[in-house]
Amino acid sequence: MKVKLLTLGCRSNYFDTELMAHRFRVKGYEIASSEELADVYVINTCTVTSEADRSSRQTIYRAKRKNPNAVVVATGCYAQVSPEALAGLKEVDLVVGNSEKHRIGEIVEEFLERKGQRVYVENIFRQSTLESFDLFTYFEKARPFLKVQEGCNKFCTFCVIPFARGKVRSVPPQRVLQEVRLLAESGFQEVVLSGTQLTQYGWDLGTSLFELLKELIKVKGVELIRLSSMHPSEIPEELLDLITSEEKIAPHFHLSLQSGSNRILELMERGYKVENYARLVEEITRRRPITAIGTDIIVGFPSEREEDFLETCRLLQELPIAYMHVFPYSDRPFTKASRMKDKVSHALKEERIGILREMDGKKREDFRRAHIGKELRAVVLEENKLLTENYIELERKGYTSFGKVVKVII
Repeated sequence: MKVKLLTLGCRSNYFDTELMAHRFRVKGYEIASSEELADVYVINTCTVTSEADRSSRQTIYRAKRKNPNAVVVATGCYAQVSPEALAGLKEVDLVVGNSEKHRIGEIVEEFLERKGQRVYVENIFRQSTLESFDLFTYFEKARPFLKVQEGCNKFCTFCVIPFARGKVRSVPPQRVLQEVRLLAESGFQEVVLSGTQLTQYGWDLGTSLFELLKELIKVKGVELIRLSSMHPSEIPEELLDLITSEEKIAPHFHLSLQSGSNRILELMERGYKVENYARLVEEITRRRPITAIGTDIIVGFPSEREEDFLETCRLLQELPIAYMHVFPYSDRPFTKASRMKDKVSHALKEERIGILREMDGKKREDFRRAHIGKELRAVVLEENKLLTENYIELERKGYTSFGKVVKVII
């Protein structure tokens, strides 16, 4: 039997796909190549926006068209949040929620034998253990990503992720240390720590990201530890001191702003004000001037006025932001914002997105130009392709030592 796994959305989904592929291999399945037809198609869906829902459905339709006799399984965040909607599609044979991904092999076998139950979705908030974390390293080219944390305990009014991923569950520190040591012994010199909300690492274990990093920087052989997205209100002074003073911590931080308007931030229930965010960014870049700060912006949140948008533009223009990810607001199931009135029109959202994406292009160019002539560390991703410690992509001939950290002049 051949199975093909298709992934949409964030890196957490890619981790989960690796886990599911492992589960299928243990059951004796062969993982089909991109060109081969499969007997089972597993679509690991995303639901962060309405566009993500649409892309997930399109992927499901394409899989069924490729092999109408195949078993099509919808899993992931869309499956967790809207199982009935997916079960109602004639192209879907099985719906498997996030809490059941770790046993997907046996679920598919049960279905093939009896063709009985079609929906396997449990209450994600009841999950307090880490059944799915026995395999938690995902490789992107020559960089290992370690998923050290799952879930989020904050409920921003626009965000469906807590309903899809559940509450915080963390990989025990000793397990993370063991994995990083093994990666270092295997020759990898950069590791990336990832999670649904990385700054909430350890909340369930009585520890913290700060405590974990203090131990990880002691691992010999690791030259760079890169951190994924962090919540601006969850960076205590001790963590700020560490990430701005320790050379092993890559000077690249993704700090989601979402809006430059205090009125909108309050409606979003983000837990900080514009001035708090600006102070954090300015302090990080003052202490480590080469730092790349990335951010996320939601355009068209309910009741976003022209003045709110202009405040966002002004703030982003003033701050030393290296790049931005810009998204249109869309209603998500279970969220407070979906019940708010005074929605912004699609046309106005598109207009505002265009303005910010143009600004983003200039920010990226300015950041790169500011580093011309400087010597930076970079990891070799693949032949002749490198990524600097502060997230500048380079193409240079003669580099073939994959996973190694080298020094380059920009």
